[in-house]
Amino acid sequence: MSEQRLVQRCSAFVALTARMSARRQLRVCWEGLPRTNAGRRALRCSRLRLYAIGDGHHSSETGLPGIPACTRRAASVHRETRETDVRVQLNIDGTGVCRVRTGIPFLDHMLHQVSAHGLVDLEVHAVGDYEIDDHHTNEDVGIAFGMALAQAVGEKRGIQRFGHFVAPLDEALVQVVMDFSGRGYLNYELQIPTERVGSYDTQLVREFFAAIASNAQLTLHIRQLAGLNSHHIIEATFKAFARALRMACEIDPRRQHQIPSSKGALTDQQALRSVDGA
Repeated sequence: MSEQRLVQRCSAFVALTARMSARRQLRVCWEGLPRTNAGRRALRCSRLRLYAIGDGHHSSETGLPGIPACTRRAASVHRETRETDVRVQLNIDGTGVCRVRTGIPFLDHMLHQVSAHGLVDLEVHAVGDYEIDDHHTNEDVGIAFGMALAQAVGEKRGIQRFGHFVAPLDEALVQVVMDFSGRGYLNYELQIPTERVGSYDTQLVREFFAAIASNAQLTLHIRQLAGLNSHHIIEATFKAFARALRMACEIDPRRQHQIPSSKGALTDQQALRSVDGA
């Protein structure tokens, strides 16, 4: 049995024993796993996930079939305006299960890259004013994604916080660096040579990532190092974003339950609470 399958099996045990204490949950997991190094690593992974959700901010139903609920850092957002109706569910401790339908085929394709390479379980359903153009829907999906991501990481206790990755796609090479700093900022350095990829307006790539950075309170740098083909450049960007996100959200076993900041807060809520309690 592969190590990934062992982790999934261990998470399933934890989900079925959600009302037990964390110690008892881990004991049940261990009893159901083979006594191998892979089994021990699977147990350790589940232990870290249990500690990560210890403040109660990360427990949520995913709504996706075959995915254990209670132990994953997950969130759900429904955002409706006169222009769009967007629903996003994501689970950053997932396995890459993806169901997306935004009405924008190229954006759907890119969201599949985020799910597959970031191991994010992702469900997105959007309806928008396509008769005008794709701008509102594209941006509002990014807004809802960023809001859900902010909810899923919660107070950011125990996470690595920083993530970076350089992804190639044939001749294209794109670097993405991120920091869950609590400050939304985007530095965008893509030179996409064409105005459209199929029917997708390539200006919307920047709008999508700007919406995520702002609503996830994420510092995000995107740099194109090489590339000639528009599709390749954009897809390399989404893949690099996915891997950087995965790195930034990973639990640091040395940090345990601490907030990864010397100032002790990475969200406005934490800072305001500190002032109130002073």
